[in-house]
Amino acid sequence: MTQASHSFLDTGRRVIATETAALEMLGHALDQSFEQAVELLLAATGRVIVSGMGKSGHIARKIAATLASTGTPAHFVHPAEASHGDLGMLARGDVVMMLSNSGETPELADMIAH
Repeated sequence: MTQASHSFLDTGRRVIATETAALEMLGHALDQSFEQAVELLLAATGRVIVSGMGKSGHIARKIAATLASTGTPAHFVHPAEASHGDLGMLARGDVVMMLSNSGETPELADMIAH
């Protein structure tokens, strides 16, 4: 084993340990709002519309794709397009999931106001 491969192995183990600790913290952070969100998703009679800007938008697009691939009708709506007509696709029974790192994304606030 070369010095470089040993370093890669150590780095890989450190990354996994860091991610494990982060998942444990996330588990402890779950509260009643998580349960309420899951109940809304399970009760949806329409589609799950997922939205987010920037990196949150990439994650939102992946969530929508994963939901759709597992049998839940889901669609990604870009918040910048939402205010230009894409909100017209929303129907009774749809659930909207918005992702934001800051919680202050103006484009998402515009969607909420609509």
